[in-house]
Amino acid sequence: MQVRISTISTILFLLLTSPLAVAENSTRFNGYTIHHNAIPTAILSPEVARGYQIVRSKYRGLLNVSVIKDVPGTTGQPVTAKVTAYALNLIGRRQGIELREIRESGAIYYIGDFPIVDRESLKFILEVTPEDTNRQIEATLTQDFYID
Repeated sequence: MQVRISTISTILFLLLTSPLAVAENSTRFNGYTIHHNAIPTAILSPEVARGYQIVRSKYRGLLNVSVIKDVPGTTGQPVTAKVTAYALNLIGRRQGIELREIRESGAIYYIGDFPIVDRESLKFILEVTPEDTNRQIEATLTQDFYID
């Protein structure tokens, strides 16, 4: 089971950080880096989708968020956080995104899925409060979705 989860974690990490899948986005503020990206779930492999209980569909998107505390001389330390997210479409319709925490192999991610339509541009608003602070960080991400 550990090998399977490790393999799934590696595949998801590579997929979500691949420049072919999506440009990596991050927000730095007050000693933290918030990594955030959104992809269509249809590009996930069946194994990754099954491992994370994500429905693969060209009509579903996946938001992925991680919170890294900046530590000099290192790539940083993953930390838990209170993360809330919602998306706005071009006409201002707001859609909440329920996120769940994933912990494995020293990494901490927050993922949530949401519906998408062809040629839709969504602006994601993230409100992040790292566990060891009461300062909220707001991050934004805009992503266009195209359905083949």
